[in-house]
Amino acid sequence: MGSPLLSNRGSGQLLGITEPISLSGPTEYDVIKTRELEKFLQDAGLYESQEEAVSREEVLGRLDQTVKIWVKSISRSKGLNEQLVQEANAKIFTFGSYRLGVHGPGADIDTLCVGPRHATREEDFFGELQRMLSEMSEVSELHPVPDAHVPVMRFKFNGVSIDLLYAKLSLWVIPEDLDISQDSILQNADDQTVRSLNGCRVTDQILRLVPNIQNFRTTLRCMRFWAKRRGVYSNVTGFLGGINWALLVARICQLYPNALPNMLVSRFFRVYTQWRWPNPVMLCDIEEGSLGLQIWDPRRNPKDRFHMMPIITPAYPCMNSSYNVSTSTLRIISEEFQRGSDICEAMEASKAEWDTLFEPFAFFEAYKNYLQIDISAENADDLRKWKGWVESRLRQLTLKIERHTYNMLQCHPHPGDFSDKSRPFHHCYFMGLQRKQGVPANGGEQFDIRLTVEEFKRSVNLYTLWKPGMEIYVSHVLRKNIPNFVFPGGVRPPRPSKATWDSRRATELKAASSSQVDKSSEGQGTPDEIDDDRKRKREEEVESNLKSARVVAVSPSSAGEAQESVLTSDATNGAGDIGHDVVQNHITGGSAYGKPSGSVADESSSKEAENLAIEKITSVSYVACQDFSQELDELEDDVKQKDKYEDTAKNEKSPPVVSLTSNVAATAVTSSNGTSTSGSFYTCGDLEELEPAELMAPPSIVNPPAPPAQRKPLIRWSLTSLGKATGKGT
Repeated sequence: MGSPLLSNRGSGQLLGITEPISLSGPTEYDVIKTRELEKFLQDAGLYESQEEAVSREEVLGRLDQTVKIWVKSISRSKGLNEQLVQEANAKIFTFGSYRLGVHGPGADIDTLCVGPRHATREEDFFGELQRMLSEMSEVSELHPVPDAHVPVMRFKFNGVSIDLLYAKLSLWVIPEDLDISQDSILQNADDQTVRSLNGCRVTDQILRLVPNIQNFRTTLRCMRFWAKRRGVYSNVTGFLGGINWALLVARICQLYPNALPNMLVSRFFRVYTQWRWPNPVMLCDIEEGSLGLQIWDPRRNPKDRFHMMPIITPAYPCMNSSYNVSTSTLRIISEEFQRGSDICEAMEASKAEWDTLFEPFAFFEAYKNYLQIDISAENADDLRKWKGWVESRLRQLTLKIERHTYNMLQCHPHPGDFSDKSRPFHHCYFMGLQRKQGVPANGGEQFDIRLTVEEFKRSVNLYTLWKPGMEIYVSHVLRKNIPNFVFPGGVRPPRPSKATWDSRRATELKAASSSQVDKSSEGQGTPDEIDDDRKRKREEEVESNLKSARVVAVSPSSAGEAQESVLTSDATNGAGDIGHDVVQNHITGGSAYGKPSGSVADESSSKEAENLAIEKITSVSYVACQDFSQELDELEDDVKQKDKYEDTAKNEKSPPVVSLTSNVAATAVTSSNGTSTSGSFYTCGDLEELEPAELMAPPSIVNPPAPPAQRKPLIRWSLTSLGKATGKGT
């Protein structure tokens, strides 16, 4: 429950770039359902014990002492006078899930060491401090990653996993009461320091911009757990990571400032099911700042215009935190939002419980065809580096396949990895494959993606730190041939006997469609066709939004005005709370357990009013906008990788464009001489890659030796005989 000590709404302050949708407080029903949710999360093991919490605090205190000793040591070694040595200081800050208060048992702690101007990153942080940590008995599994986009040292301190970043400020002395939320802290900071500080600054700003921190934490803990159970929690594979979910939840808290987690979860799904992507989610106005750092601005930065699902960070410099989301992963996320909304409506009608919402997505039952990507190395250290690199490239495989098949073959990447215990230094990944909903399966149609896969493997093998033994294999596997080691305990479970929400919905849909067919002599198609049509319409709606929506390009100073101008329309009641009177009637009505009372017409009217309010916020008017004419082609690595690829290919025949082998004439793209043609595979090549691993190529690139010969993946396969499968695809 909300605590007065954890509220940012002193003296009625409203947070966000728009007025709230509703200021209504909780009903008795909300209180009961919130208690049930909290108990469910407790029983799921999402809260750490008091002993573990104390242990974490002790580790952070010990780490803070260590960096203070370190900075005095290097100050003395650099010849500073004794007074400066005594005044020398470094300070540890936390960010991420630990700082937000939503971490679980065994979770790592994201930490930042802030040091003075004379303590360098290369020599002192990754030199002397790394040496000190390596000699401490409490420290184990020390892995420095100095070449990452955000340099980091990873280690365990008394069994607690730590990710330690470093920020070098332009100060000679770091005060103990340093406030890193001030923009002036970024003055004269290098790019790596700005990126390292960003995590702490964003986390602190989120906590300032939510009306009730405790309600925010419970709701975020719920949504993180839900996203992991449904397979949409992973930034690197193109879904959403921890910071993305935090920003989405924070915006809902702003729109319903007095709501308890029960209602916040319900409204989370209702709002984002209706959200018109790529309209951005923002907690505050985007500030230009005075330091000239690049911010998210579609008017000035062409690549910002092509982001599928912009979720903007609230601290300067404001950036899109969800740049990895693609058309395919946005489609999957949108389907999950719709499912969550349906279940929450069923819960309000007492037809579902919390455990229904958190049913895990049966990934290995959802499709009949999969890609299996196996990687291996000669030792644990090589595997760790190779794994980080391959994971950062997997999103490119998804994009390549969908582009080369003209989006007719859709990919669903599994967000996790698996390991065959019988094979040392081995990991594998999976992608579900399905035909795009609504695309007919013509006789003999095949998707031949062998050249696409070979192109992907060749780009992966250009890894600048490649060593002998680093191998990658890609193969096509059927559902029945999925290896057992991916299942818990290494045992393939029987087909589920217990009905799930998804299976029940499929049964109800088939029954309803069969009834419709019986009533009409001509019929309306088979149940499978009707279900496919329903999914196809949802996909077309997402694609339509992406193509026709306009990118917000208001000036930072007027962003709030542009958003708030919508709220003065005829949907706004006098107090500025959209549909407040009608919505409040719906929420605060009283019946058993505080559920809304009144006629069905009143309830329907209330919901329509709230939906109208949501519509106004999610489809705000834009100025100086840019059309979404096409999705950005993100199929190329950074500039250095592109140059390297072209150098390697000079003496080789360029791989042909892999097109969909189909009887549909429109899908064949040929030139006048009958050869296959296509636009360039490459964009400008300057897209940022933010994965925190050793991914950045050094200035001098030496081509690695050719990897050992690999078996050809069996990818050429026919989809004409595929039937309906449970879950998302076939």
